[in-house]
Amino acid sequence: MSRSVLLRGGRVIDPSQSMNDVADVLVVDGKIVAIGTRVANETSGREGLETIDCTELIVSPGFIDVHCHLREPGREEVETIASGARAAAAGGFTAVCAMPNTDPVTDNQAAVGFILAQSARANAARVYPIGAISVGQRGEALAEFGELVAAGAVAVSDDGRPVASAHLMRTALEYARTFDIPVADHCEEPTLAKGGAMNEGLVSARLGLKGIPAEAEEIMAIRDILLARLTGGHIHLCHMSTRGSVELIRWGKERGINVTAEVCPHHISLTEDAVEGYDTNAKMNPPLRTVDDVAALQEAVRDGTIDLIATDHAPHHYDEKEREFADAPNGIIGLETALAVNITWLVAPGIIDLPLLVERMSCAPARVFGLAGGTLRRGAPADVTVFDPDTEWVVDAAQFESKGRNTPYAGRTLQGRARVTLVGGRIVYRSEG
Repeated sequence: MSRSVLLRGGRVIDPSQSMNDVADVLVVDGKIVAIGTRVANETSGREGLETIDCTELIVSPGFIDVHCHLREPGREEVETIASGARAAAAGGFTAVCAMPNTDPVTDNQAAVGFILAQSARANAARVYPIGAISVGQRGEALAEFGELVAAGAVAVSDDGRPVASAHLMRTALEYARTFDIPVADHCEEPTLAKGGAMNEGLVSARLGLKGIPAEAEEIMAIRDILLARLTGGHIHLCHMSTRGSVELIRWGKERGINVTAEVCPHHISLTEDAVEGYDTNAKMNPPLRTVDDVAALQEAVRDGTIDLIATDHAPHHYDEKEREFADAPNGIIGLETALAVNITWLVAPGIIDLPLLVERMSCAPARVFGLAGGTLRRGAPADVTVFDPDTEWVVDAAQFESKGRNTPYAGRTLQGRARVTLVGGRIVYRSEG
């Protein structure tokens, strides 16, 4: 007997089909088989059909996060592939891409295979491995991209560390072209950023913390863009944080250079002021910047200079974040707050509308990284997110599926939350509210 799910009466938003209408969506055996206003009538009496009332909810292609840290192997006490995949599903994500800065580093076929096997066991959001650019992420010798891709890697990155060598980055872009994968770079000029704990400016001076200037990011961003022009390779710039970076990306795109870029929800919602009180949950790399940077990033999401929104989900143990600010690790969790942060700071103020948010969280990530999903077309995998854009809730990290609790949004009231997440037609998350 076939497994069938009917999502009835929701507002279906699918930018891949320019769709924004109230309709029913029928899923059979893991595929989208019908969308329309009469689907519910035509399925009346179908045996084994589960109907989900989506009235006043949004039904969209499943969200895809191309940048998260799941910590396994090596730091399973902080996060596992299973807990991260469950957290992703609870946040409305049907797929995530796991960065390679694990222990050991994901720089070989066996490591990629391990992640895929753990993802299959988790039975939640899909997990796509990203392989390392360099062996051990040491920035010296290229990893074997061909073997990584053959094993299932969808991109390469040394995220967590910048690729300091321009020669190595040039070679990586040339090599990656052979396999039609993006090279995702952590843009940070290491000698400028060394020892920095937050954005360089008046706030860092007042708090007595060493700052990281915007130029540390921008120098590497323009280097990568120029190397993409030289090689024809696809450079993907991770977690952009400054208005200068936005201008450089725009410059590159205007010249037809193969550059794509992402921004994180925290960089379009919070400023360096969140560091006041030495709150280590506001410590991240790149750091939170200024009001002007936030405004530039929001506009870049709107006009397409920034292609997509990614979480940079980075769980840490409570004890690690309880250190002195300068000594605490960088990063925050983001999978279960991303949708709400984006709605609260982008959609609610009218900067973008819901269709554009779905484009930036689903369609564009699938397109940029060459992943399945990002569409509700007939015959597509039934990776679907059902969410309520209006509900308000107070962030309580103790209730999260992630093992991480390090969020700067704790106690804040946010708007918008996932209600049902389907992966391959299976319901992997359903809210109790």
